[in-house]
This record gives sequence, structure tokens and C-alpha cells, in this order.
Amino acid sequence: MENVGTVYLVGAGPGDPDLLTLRAARLLARAELVVHDGLIDPAVLTLVPRDAELISVAKRRARHTLPQEDICALLVREALAGRDVVRLKGGDPFIFGRGGEEAEACRAAGVPVQVVPGISAANGAAAAAQIALTHRDAASVVSFVAGQCKGLSDQDWAGLAGKGRTLVIYMGVKTAPQIAEKLMADGLAPDMPLAVIESACRADMRVLRGPLAGLPELVERERVKSPALIVIGEVTARGDAALARIALEAQA
Repeated sequence: MENVGTVYLVGAGPGDPDLLTLRAARLLARAELVVHDGLIDPAVLTLVPRDAELISVAKRRARHTLPQEDICALLVREALAGRDVVRLKGGDPFIFGRGGEEAEACRAAGVPVQVVPGISAANGAAAAAQIALTHRDAASVVSFVAGQCKGLSDQDWAGLAGKGRTLVIYMGVKTAPQIAEKLMADGLAPDMPLAVIESACRADMRVLRGPLAGLPELVERERVKSPALIVIGEVTARGDAALARIALEAQA
């Protein structure tokens, strides 16, 4: 088809604009239409030309500006009208970002689609807290899971966390009590160390630590809000959030 635009699925990384890939920054600098997630840091959006059109498709738990099907339809419609579309997604588009669904919708409609990977929330948050997700003395396996998936109690998480393993949980703030209960029921020790990393790579980043059994109380007491990741495993006891924060402030 002639005069069909391209949809670029672009990973915005964990928040700090300095962590964008060069290609992502170039696409934003020349964008005419940006369809972006709600948790994109405002500093990233300042890279977009002032005359570009910005469309927020913010998602919150049980509150979506647009259902996913409508987001896919929006991308296809704009591209078929001849516009290049930058679909800006937090972290990496293909790690809990529904980028796969959007790419499939574009291909099905004959719309060219390109994927620009970003630093995932897990990698960015761990780096900001100086927590090595793998470590020769502590972990050789890393698993990513979604904490708000349907049928959480029916998921088989046995073996995902424990000695020599690191578990990273996305979107787990609201379901922290169920997560802790499930992991302990699946055999994980109540005193397994963990870290909750809130607003990673941003000025208001917090790293909260405690044992698995205390996760629900920690989240409630500290009033943890999204975006936040839960990292479970022995590696969390090795990070140095204080040094990470100093480095972040010095960079700013």
C-alpha cells in the first residue's frame, strides 16, 4: 500500500531520559505523533518537538484511558492515514509492555512496524539500586513475572525464587499480600531478603528492604506506589542504594 506510515514501538526505559537509546532519542526528536503510556517520565516527552501531537493512553489498575484493542486500532488507523507513529512505552516494549499485541495488529493490517528496544524496568531499577540480578556467589537464574496476572493463586511459581535465583515481580504493589503468601506456600523461606524499588532512575527513587514475610506490611507502611518493582533473592542484600542515589544526584 502506498502512503502508509510506520509504527515505531519505542522503549522509553525506566524513566531517566539519559537512559534512552540513541535511536529512541532520534525518533522522538523528529516525531509528529507520539502515543505514550501514562508512566512515561515528563522529562522524556520534552524531547518531542513542540508542534508534535501527543496522545496519552495511560493505563492504571482497573482504569484505562483506552482499552488495548482501541490502542491497537488507533495505531493502525493513524499509520493507514499516512502518519508515522511513535508508540512510546515504558521500559522495553516486549517485556510486559503489550508490544507483541500491537506489533501483531500492525502486521495484520499491513502496517510496517519497527521495534526499538529499551532498558527494561527490571534492569534499570536493579542498576539504580546497585543490585546485581545475577552474581557468581548468589544467583545464576533470573525470572520475570507479572504480579497482577489473572489467576495469581493458580500460577506455579515453585522454583522461580530461592537459593541461586532472583525473582523480579512487575506490577505487584496491589497484590503484595497474595504474592508473599503464594511464594511462601510454594516453599520460599519467610526470611528470604527482598527489595522494593519505587520510581527507579528518578529523583524520588526509593529502595526499601525487608524479608519476604514482611512484604505486605512494608508496602502498606511505606505507602509504595507505582511504578515499583519487587526483587526477591539473596542478591538484594548486596546492593547499595545510598551510593546509587549519590551517583544519580551527581549526574543530575
